[in-house]
Amino acid sequence: MKPKISIVGAGVSGLVAAIQLEALGYNPTIFEANKRVGGRVQSDELDGYILDHGFQVLLSAYPRAKKYLDFEALNLDKFDAGAFVFKNKKQFCVGDPLRDKSLFFQTTFSVIGTLSDKLKVFKLSRKLKNKKIEQIFEDKEYQTLDYLINFGFTKQFIADFFKPFFGGIFLENELKTSSRMFEFIFKMFSEGEAVIPNKGMQEIPDQLVLKLKTTKINFSTKVEKVVGNMIYFDDGKMQHSDFIIVATEEASKIIPQMTSTLQTWKGTQTLYFEVAKVEFNKHMIGLVASDENSLINSICFPKSITATAQHKLVSVSITKQHQLDDKELIYRAEEELSVIFNVKPLRFLKSFDIPKALPGLTDVKMTMHPSETQLTEHIFLAGDTMLNGSLNAAMHSGELVAQAIHEKITGDMLT
Repeated sequence: MKPKISIVGAGVSGLVAAIQLEALGYNPTIFEANKRVGGRVQSDELDGYILDHGFQVLLSAYPRAKKYLDFEALNLDKFDAGAFVFKNKKQFCVGDPLRDKSLFFQTTFSVIGTLSDKLKVFKLSRKLKNKKIEQIFEDKEYQTLDYLINFGFTKQFIADFFKPFFGGIFLENELKTSSRMFEFIFKMFSEGEAVIPNKGMQEIPDQLVLKLKTTKINFSTKVEKVVGNMIYFDDGKMQHSDFIIVATEEASKIIPQMTSTLQTWKGTQTLYFEVAKVEFNKHMIGLVASDENSLINSICFPKSITATAQHKLVSVSITKQHQLDDKELIYRAEEELSVIFNVKPLRFLKSFDIPKALPGLTDVKMTMHPSETQLTEHIFLAGDTMLNGSLNAAMHSGELVAQAIHEKITGDMLT
């Protein structure tokens, strides 16, 4: 008789764990508190617009994304290789002319960065192209800010480009994030493209679900705690399981052994507005150069809309801490859209406040031994909190935990 395997959480890591367990011959069961899959990767539809829960992109160079996702079926919208930087009410372009020749003159003669800065970007790209991912995560860690300074970038270029660009990715504006994570993400941008499924990021977990054949998913089923080999639900019911994978951001809240383990998080806010037209002539994000008075970190004109949408969509990303209430935040965002970006919103659509968008990890890694996912005799952990804050890590952790359980059951080491 096959052992009973349960997965708490139908996020990306939980779904990949189920995919791998099925491939190994098991029939897991997933318990998901929400009405749909995705975890932190979700999208809503409103008036014909697809609104992702927070501005997110998929990097097509992610090794696990290439393994588990059908890019063609996702109908991906690709971003151009660069960004618009707004400084002193003027718009400048910083792009990669090696990937898009039309960006050569705009980037070369942009006031954002010195010629030396721009040459160093190419130098860094070449360096990381020849550096294996494994080596990146084995190297000594520094804060990204120190890494950039030591590489020779000017403080002004760091403030005008790296801080808003990578600050939006890392969800912190001081660039305290590990240099390992910076090198990894920079390498992924250099070797692939930033993309979004045409129907929103929700398409990613929705596609993963389609790979499942024997896994049963119980939606709207909230787990209150996991003790030993028992799962306790908030409706008072309980269930036995030989192996339990906890693949949620709230693992410490439902596993008593982890009550002393406090996972820190980095948050973000995303506001969506309807606009009459797309203001950018390239599909890029718009960044606000170093300005302590600005609230907005970046804006984007997503292409993810349906035939019923009346106009266009602009998303506004905010990573700075503030004390504004909802009404004040919307007013401030509309004001900055107009003053900084010359974008005139027609109406406010919706906002997402996501306090747990990325795990605040001090020691990031690419992988771990599968056995390290085991917490107790029956309980295993999965999620990007185990490795690094990325979709690639979420998928890989799902692989690792499935491997760990299989090796526990059979005694056979997978290669």
